[in-house]
Amino acid sequence: MKIKKENVLKALETITVAGEGKNMIESGVIKNVITFADEVIVDVVLATPALHIKKRAEEDIIKTIKEKVSPNAQVKVNIKVETPPQAQNPNLIKGKPLPGIKNIIAIASGKGGVGKSTVTANLAVSLSKMGFKVGVLDADVYGPSIPIMFDVAEERPLSTTVNGRSKMKPIENYGVKILSIGFFTKPEQAVIWRGPMAAKALNQLIFDAAWDELDFMLVDLPPGTGDIHLSIMQSMPITGAVIVSTPQTVALADARKGVAMFQQENIQVPVLGIIENMAYFTPEELPDNKYYIFGKEGAKNLAEDLNVPFLGEIPIVQSIREAGDVGRPAALQEDTPTSKAFEKVTQNVVEQTVRRNETLPPTEVIKITTMAGCSTVKN
Repeated sequence: MKIKKENVLKALETITVAGEGKNMIESGVIKNVITFADEVIVDVVLATPALHIKKRAEEDIIKTIKEKVSPNAQVKVNIKVETPPQAQNPNLIKGKPLPGIKNIIAIASGKGGVGKSTVTANLAVSLSKMGFKVGVLDADVYGPSIPIMFDVAEERPLSTTVNGRSKMKPIENYGVKILSIGFFTKPEQAVIWRGPMAAKALNQLIFDAAWDELDFMLVDLPPGTGDIHLSIMQSMPITGAVIVSTPQTVALADARKGVAMFQQENIQVPVLGIIENMAYFTPEELPDNKYYIFGKEGAKNLAEDLNVPFLGEIPIVQSIREAGDVGRPAALQEDTPTSKAFEKVTQNVVEQTVRRNETLPPTEVIKITTMAGCSTVKN
């Protein structure tokens, strides 16, 4: 029996696209429906390149047609992405990319203690293992931990000459180039700097360093949303931001603010997605069991609510903490559940970066004015 087009359209009225308030027919994402006997072809146009949104739309269409029209329907879904043009923001100026650095990824978290620096270190190592040229800028001025995690806490950057200018040569380990305020302070020394002084120090690490050619520079930001974040986004064009959160409600509330900061009209840094750290615990003696200590799939649900990609989950594993403490990131291990988890998340970060570069213009540097000692986004 031939499937009728009008029955398919009626069924599609029961589906909504994530982030859209209307059903697929009302929102106009369904561009065409063709039926041949028991075959149905549905052409869809989405405004977001996010992989999980596309996958969900495809699955919903196939499932709904089979349930509401015909269980024997042979459904093919063609999805095309057309990103709406962005209006020029008068508060933004075109940022000049750092010479030789292709992608600058900000790693942020709404609150401390969610494992942001641990994730940064393991992302960097995983990227290096994949063959990319990688650098890490430790911008967590008041709590730099990257030198410890790469076993280079006792190292000090040397000077090198580039085009007649003296520059800092980043410390390198495990194929990753690293610069951090931690290289210039004693372990017991507290960094007590006001915002402008911290920003000046970071600018030196960015512009007075011989980073050379990098496929990815990961910027490990401090927790929260503050002056350092604005200073970094003022200094260089961020390709995209990755938010790290645990599944618990308190962390998710702050992670939501982190996403909102990057998405503000005066900032407009694309959010590549959210990583859920400490997602679950699996005891060695019960390898098939998962215990959701901080809650289940909180960051995943947040990503869906905010219409940003979910980049994956990292379990609570004692060896991850131990590896970071001794300066050998867990991702260095070969073919372990932990290294595979970081590898999967890293692949998703790379995929979202590629999609972002294909569909969006280069990020611009925000203008910031300083008034009464406080940095504010200029309106």
